[in-house]
Amino acid sequence: MLNSICIVGRFVADPELRMTSTNTPVTTFTVAVDRDFVKAGEERQTDFLDVVAWRQTAEFVTKFFRKGSLIAVQGSLQVRNYEDKNGNKRKAYEIVAANVSFCGAKQSNTADRFEDAAAAAKPASFSNAEPGEFEEIEPDDDLPF
Repeated sequence: MLNSICIVGRFVADPELRMTSTNTPVTTFTVAVDRDFVKAGEERQTDFLDVVAWRQTAEFVTKFFRKGSLIAVQGSLQVRNYEDKNGNKRKAYEIVAANVSFCGAKQSNTADRFEDAAAAAKPASFSNAEPGEFEEIEPDDDLPF
């Protein structure tokens, strides 16, 4: 059996990180995905798909994505059965994110978050060696090939 789904769309609202009772990070968000086919004289239709992300994926999504951000989500489709307040049986369809990726150009609010994260990181160490500290290697004309 195969249960795989891949979507690319825009966030409808800012994602919010929550913790389960066992302290597991989780976020749910809605992605607006345009349909491919447009009837002549009509506007393009959009589907609004619910996505749930867990653990590090949830933390990543809430840290770097905002309303309007373009995202690619790869995961599986999950159906939850429940009863509403009136006792009616209902189904909720949602995508369980396995992988998420950035798409398109960075938006200014996302770019600011990256700059903040980069400023907090320690700079990598490097050496300002003088050119005279290196030994010159003579070319070897006696190569076996």
